[in-house]
Amino acid sequence: MFHPLRLLTLAAAMMFSVAHADDYTDVSQLMRAGKLPEALSKADQYLASKPKDPQMRFLKGVIQRDAGKTTDAIATFTHLTEDYPELPEPYNNLAVLYAGQSQFDKARAALEMAIRTNPSYSTAHENLGDVYAKLASQAYNKALQLDASNPAVAPKLALIRELFTPTGPKGQKSGIPAVSSPPSTPVAAKPPPVLPSPALAKAPVTAPPETAVAAVTPPPVAPATTSASGNDTKEAEAAVRSWASAWAAKDVKAYLAAYGREFAPPGSMKRSAWENERRERIISKSRISIKLENLNVTVNGNKATAKFRQNYKATGLAVSSIKTLDLAKSGDRWLIVRESTGS
Repeated sequence: MFHPLRLLTLAAAMMFSVAHADDYTDVSQLMRAGKLPEALSKADQYLASKPKDPQMRFLKGVIQRDAGKTTDAIATFTHLTEDYPELPEPYNNLAVLYAGQSQFDKARAALEMAIRTNPSYSTAHENLGDVYAKLASQAYNKALQLDASNPAVAPKLALIRELFTPTGPKGQKSGIPAVSSPPSTPVAAKPPPVLPSPALAKAPVTAPPETAVAAVTPPPVAPATTSASGNDTKEAEAAVRSWASAWAAKDVKAYLAAYGREFAPPGSMKRSAWENERRERIISKSRISIKLENLNVTVNGNKATAKFRQNYKATGLAVSSIKTLDLAKSGDRWLIVRESTGS
C-alpha cells in the first residue's frame, strides 16, 4: 500500500526555553482552530525579536503550507536547512512541498539529505521510495511515448499506477502529498520535560507540536548496566565517553579515531567524504556541548552496544535524541563500527 509523503513537525526533537512555551502553544492552538492568518501573524511577531528560533520558524513553514502559500513555505524550510543542517525534518518537509508540485527530482534530493543527516529516519526512507516510484512512472510513460509497441513497459506502468491509486476507507485516493486535519486533543498549559523522540505517526500529515518541550539540566549519568563484567565493560564505556569528549572539545583527530575501519558512513558516502563533512561541521561551530544520559553498555565477547540519550548543543541549536553505538574490540581498543539515532 502506498503511503503519502508526510509533513512532519519537530515535536520533541528540539529543546527550547520554558519562557517561550506559551508562544509556541498559542500558535499551535490557532493552527488547530484553523485561524491561520492569526497564527502566522503571531509567529511573525515572535520572530521579529528572535529571528533564528528554529521551532517557531518550523511552525511558520507549516502554517504557510496549510494556507496554500507553497512558495513561502519552501523558502522557510530551505532557510532552516541552511541554518540548521543537522535537522532532518525540514528536508522532509521540502520533499513534501516539491512532490506536491511534481518536482520529484528536487524531492529526491531533499530526502537524500534528510537520510544523510539521520540514517535512521524511517519516514524519509519510505518517502524516498515513493518518490522513486513516481520517477519510475514518468520514465515508463516516456518509454511508451517513444515505443508504444514495447510489451514490457505497459505492465510495469500499470503496477506503478495501481500503487498510487489505492482507495481509502472513505473512497479517497492517495497522492503526494495528502493532508490530514490536526487532532482535537487539548494543548497542555505547561510544557513537559524533554521526552524521547516520538514514534512517527501513520497519518499522512502530523499536527504541529501539542506542547512546548522545555530544556532541562541533564541529571547525572546513571550507572551502566551490562551483561558482562570486568574490564571490557569499563573500557567500552570509557571509549564512548572519550568519543563524546573529543567531539565536545572539537578534537577532530581524536573524534574520527574513535571509528573503526569497519564503520560504514550513511548512504553511499565514501569514508573520506564522510570524514571531511564531519570535520567541517565540527570546526564550524564556535562551541559544542555533548551530554550523555542513562548510558547503558552491554558486552558480548568482542562486541559491545552502548545506548544513551544524547543532548547536543551548539551555537543557536539544542537537539536531544536517543543514540545507539555498536562497538568492536580491535587490539586493546573499543572502536565504533555503527551508529544510529532513534529508539
